[in-house]
Amino acid sequence: MFKKLIRRIKYIVLTIVGIFALYFLLAFLLPNIKVNTDFTEDPNGITIYICSNGVHTDIAMPVKTRFIDWRTEFPPTTFKAVDSTFQYIEVGWGDKAFYLNTPNWSDLKFSTAFNALFFLDSSAIHVYYDKHAPQVVPKVCQRICINTEQYKQLIAYIQATITLHNGKPGLFPGKGYGDNDNFYEANGHYSFLKTCNVWTCGALKAAGVEQGLWSPFQGGVMDGYKR
Repeated sequence: MFKKLIRRIKYIVLTIVGIFALYFLLAFLLPNIKVNTDFTEDPNGITIYICSNGVHTDIAMPVKTRFIDWRTEFPPTTFKAVDSTFQYIEVGWGDKAFYLNTPNWSDLKFSTAFNALFFLDSSAIHVYYDKHAPQVVPKVCQRICINTEQYKQLIAYIQATITLHNGKPGLFPGKGYGDNDNFYEANGHYSFLKTCNVWTCGALKAAGVEQGLWSPFQGGVMDGYKR
């Protein structure tokens, strides 16, 4: 009995190690298998930005174009200190509990991380208004110019992520980290298979931008398209 128990424990441990090894192998390989390889920038198009904090990626866009005014989706009046002088908006997707309950890494709980990894919590959209365009910095923020049809596809992708209540995004009141950001209810579940970076990668692919097949980490997204 004891030997059988030891063999079972070894089997379980080896299985877990194998799953992790496969995950990281695919996370290394799949970002290098590109889609939208024919993408070229449109200098007369819409300028967007892909920004990373080293772990998480966001998409920054002009607040207003002839295709959309994001203030109709995320009214400045619902933020503490946003007005007409803010010219850019950053949007990211992630696990709701992680977003709302972990403003700092020191606040991270095991239960939050576990639930986020294994489909056990719902998701949220983080929206951040900025007065200026993000500063382009290698590996931190990248500028990409897409054409109008591609921007429409990006808009559709983001809008499809937002959970609506009576036609309006579901706001989590008072949950922003500062005066110019908010959190909203989102569709889908975060997991180790669909991370915040997978969402960003999907948004860029929907817009026709060159990206890898699957990029769970920020490095794959930031390196997905190189000027």
